[in-house]
Amino acid sequence: MKKGISIWSFAETDLDRVFALAKDAGFDGVELALATDGPVNMDSTKEDMENIKALAKKHGIELYSLASGMYWQKNYTSDDEATRRYAIETTKKQLELASYLGMESILVVPGACGVDFEPGSEVIPYDVAYDRALAALRELAPVAEQYKVVLGIENVWNKFLLSPLEMRDLIDKVNSPYVGSYFDVGNVLYCGYPQHWIKILGSRITKVHFKDYKREPGGLNCFVDLLSGEVDYIAVMKAFKEIGYDGWVTAEMLPPYAQFPEAILYNTSKSMDYILGVK
Repeated sequence: MKKGISIWSFAETDLDRVFALAKDAGFDGVELALATDGPVNMDSTKEDMENIKALAKKHGIELYSLASGMYWQKNYTSDDEATRRYAIETTKKQLELASYLGMESILVVPGACGVDFEPGSEVIPYDVAYDRALAALRELAPVAEQYKVVLGIENVWNKFLLSPLEMRDLIDKVNSPYVGSYFDVGNVLYCGYPQHWIKILGSRITKVHFKDYKREPGGLNCFVDLLSGEVDYIAVMKAFKEIGYDGWVTAEMLPPYAQFPEAILYNTSKSMDYILGVK
């Protein structure tokens, strides 16, 4: 497996410094993110992405995946048709930019029935959300194939796709080798066991996020440093071995430490070495 680190784990915003820090901390690559502003945004061009590729190459850093936090505000399942269309166009831009960057995949949030940490978020009936997400993914699958970039659906705290069976079946209904699961180990813990999801999703898993979590008292503040929470990483790594997954694993550690923010990169890298060394 290759070790990656999310752009969201850096207090630093300058990509030259980000790539240098990632390399020094022992990471093979960095997962970038599409945002409304910043180095990768909706107005970015092929030339912009070529410049980022060259910068990463200078530091010996691979660029393999493009995430985005934009789907929390505008996603495929909204009651507003214009919002749904914007989310689809966002994914198309994400796929385009990822192809320019030479990336293998992107990460999307497939929608939501409700989001506790987004005040005023829409509450969408579960069956309606499912149908809208499926329709959007079916529309996007040929675009992903055109760019030869896999669209990875992340399991997140969206009150939607709450079991590995649902996630598996949604992916199978889209029926495209360019639509799969972006599996987040830590996000599962509040309602299940990541090793169960891994075995059920199997070859549908295209990328992986590493996080750790403590169930009590719950909430976003209970995401903790790797190996400090309740994820059974021995069972997780055994499950990955059983399904033959040997691709990228990305640590998504956010936010960085208030004091010595760069320390989280080095601590996380060392913890990942222990996890990836499980036999």
